[in-house]
Amino acid sequence: MSAGPSLYRRHRPRTFADVVGQEHVVRTLSNAVTQDKVHHAYLFVGSRGTGKTSMAKLLACALNATGGPKVDFDPADPNCRAIMTGTSLDVVEMDAASNNSVDDIRDLRERVNFAPVAGRHKVYILDEAHMLSTAAWNAFLKTLEEPPPHTIFVLATTEANKVLPTVVDRCHRFDFGRPAVAQITTVLRRVADAEQISIPDEACALIARSATGSFRDALGTLEQLLAYSGPSIQLDDVL
Repeated sequence: MSAGPSLYRRHRPRTFADVVGQEHVVRTLSNAVTQDKVHHAYLFVGSRGTGKTSMAKLLACALNATGGPKVDFDPADPNCRAIMTGTSLDVVEMDAASNNSVDDIRDLRERVNFAPVAGRHKVYILDEAHMLSTAAWNAFLKTLEEPPPHTIFVLATTEANKVLPTVVDRCHRFDFGRPAVAQITTVLRRVADAEQISIPDEACALIARSATGSFRDALGTLEQLLAYSGPSIQLDDVL
């Protein structure tokens, strides 16, 4: 296995076609891009490890791909590669769990006034959006309702009930379902083959069941087993 980011980060979906288990979200966002009807604010709701941030990055790729916006973007496109590796100046990720004060939001409001650099849109991804304080949300509402041109907000949360109703009303909401065991198993097999990890199907199924609907947890377990057993994982290693 090559050194670098975790398996989960290294094997994020690179195209909409790679996404497993959230077909309704893929179809709706793809249609929005194709029809030039992308909303300025989205709320992605779902348990951890279901692909909310990955989907936000794919949307950013579709909007900022060279020659785009287009759904069938090339993941090797420099703009898309920069988005996926976190080096794009046009896509800003913010962890609301640790940046949840009014001052943090004021800083964000100043940054949204800058025009896109390489792409057509500035995309702001707020993870754990429910962690923003009420005062921070109130400071953010005007910007969320009327952002500058070519600015898109994607708010991701595991607890939609903690997001202010006035914020929810300003967003298009997508609910991310927990993937089935078979879907997680498919992703595990795909990653194992890509990383040249030998693991029996029964072991993949056991890992998938223990992940309780989280791609991230499943790949984290696979990574731990890889560190323990090396590139040849046996069923007994999982039991």
